[in-house]
Amino acid sequence: MFKLGLTGGIGSGKTHVANLLASWGATVVDTDLIAHQLTAPGGAAIQAIRDCFGQGLIDAHGALDRGQMRELVFANPQRRAELEGILHPLIGEEVVRQAQGATGIYAVFVVPLLVESGRWRDRIDRLCVVDCEPETQIARVQARSGIPVETIRRIMAAQATRNERLAAADDIVSNMESTSLADLEKQVLVLHKAWCNLA
Repeated sequence: MFKLGLTGGIGSGKTHVANLLASWGATVVDTDLIAHQLTAPGGAAIQAIRDCFGQGLIDAHGALDRGQMRELVFANPQRRAELEGILHPLIGEEVVRQAQGATGIYAVFVVPLLVESGRWRDRIDRLCVVDCEPETQIARVQARSGIPVETIRRIMAAQATRNERLAAADDIVSNMESTSLADLEKQVLVLHKAWCNLA
C-alpha cells in the first residue's frame, strides 16, 4: 500500500488536510490522536506517567493534565525525553496495528515530529508538508487552545524549522494566513489525485 507521511508545525493545518484525505478514501493514522487516547482516563500510558511524574500530572478525571505537562516538558528537555520514552513505544505499536488494518486507497501517517524523529523517512513513500508562516501558527494555536504565546514559541523551537521541513518535503500544501478553505481543498485534491495514481 502507498504510504504518505503528513507533517507540519503546530497550527499549520495538518488535521484539516488529513480529514479531507480521509473523506476522499484514504486511511489516516494520526499519532497525535493515538497519544490523546493513550493519555485519556484509563489510557495505556497513564500508570507509567503517574509513576514517572507523580499524581500531580494526572487530572481529576484520571487523564493526563496536558496543560501542566506541556509547561513542564517544553521547559525541561530531560523531562520531555522521559515522557517520549513512555509514549513513543506505545504510539509505535498502535501505528503498526492501525496500518495493518488499513483498507483505504492509501495510508496517511500524520506525524507532527516526522522530520525531527529521523525514524520515518524509510517507512513512507512520500512526505507532504503543510506549510504556513510562523506568526500564523501562533495566531491559530492561540485561537484554538488559548495557550500562552511563550509556550507556543517553546513548542515551535522544539520542532524542526520551517526551512528544514520544506527541504525534506516531496509535496507541499500552502496554508498561509491568506489561504481560503476552498483554495486549501483545491490544492489537497490535486495532490490526492496524484497520490491515488501512485497507489
